[in-house]
Amino acid sequence: MDTATVEVVVVMGAKVLERFPAGSPRGSWPAEEYAARRRAQGEPATVVMDLKTDAFLVVVPAREDK
Repeated sequence: MDTATVEVVVVMGAKVLERFPAGSPRGSWPAEEYAARRRAQGEPATVVMDLKTDAFLVVVPAREDK
């Protein structure tokens, strides 16, 4: 797990499912499409922007394993 992913997990309490470069010609669309597919499968996926790595992250709330 890279530093940016660790920071997202700690700050947001979220698990990063996938990352997409912000500089792609389609912008956030690939991330939004991926998140929509995950939501269709019942996961509460959200897209956030990681300014440090210039990437769109698809995240879900972290589950507390007890």
